[in-house]
Amino acid sequence: MRTSRRVVDYSLQKRAVLRELLAGRVGTYDVCDASPYLKNAARFHGEPTDQRCPICRSENLTLVHYIYGDELKQSAGQARTLAELPALAMTLREFQVFVVEVCLGCDWNHLVEQYLLGRDGLTGDGDGVGADEQDAAEGVGRRRREAQR
Repeated sequence: MRTSRRVVDYSLQKRAVLRELLAGRVGTYDVCDASPYLKNAARFHGEPTDQRCPICRSENLTLVHYIYGDELKQSAGQARTLAELPALAMTLREFQVFVVEVCLGCDWNHLVEQYLLGRDGLTGDGDGVGADEQDAAEGVGRRRREAQR
């Protein structure tokens, strides 16, 4: 699969929410509020994990991948399986993936991470600079040389 970029990990925020819950400052109903749409997405498009739910500890968590991007048009905001993401990454320039963990037992849900995928992140020489960024840098260098003449 294509390498993800601009990864944002929300594990510290998750720990803070769980700490607030254990301290009694937040109720279970405040954090266990998965919508029916999210639960259906978890059932049909989710990726089961071996990780137990931090609230009920009786069910394993399911990861749901939501995709957003300008090129997606009507497909933006849909849940996709993990297996579908590499094919989308090869066909689309750039799209954002949001990963949400869901417990189908107690309705716990939390954003786990977000990242970018797509062809814009591909490089020919492995230096981490995208083609558009490289073209822009070359254009700036060319304009500087022309201005110095």
